[in-house]
Amino acid sequence: MSMKVKGANTILVKRKRNAFAVALNFLSNDWGNIDFNYIDEDIVLAIEALYSLKLSIQRQIDKTEARNSQKTLNERRLLAINLGIKSMEKRI
Repeated sequence: MSMKVKGANTILVKRKRNAFAVALNFLSNDWGNIDFNYIDEDIVLAIEALYSLKLSIQRQIDKTEARNSQKTLNERRLLAINLGIKSMEKRI
């Protein structure tokens, strides 16, 4: 059953999805010179959404035991988010 059918608020999910898409495009540009066009407002919103995700992922990492696959996955997510934020911030 989809979130819309359940009546869930999907605005936050859409913002996070958009933030990841913007960050991915910035990283693609850094690594492969792939062009994209975003206005500063979209970039700032994406950075804010990713910063909010960083906090929750860091809390998950702190709660997880060492040598746990979930901890490794979250550490990689956090690294990817940090790289995306860094790439976006240098262009504003």
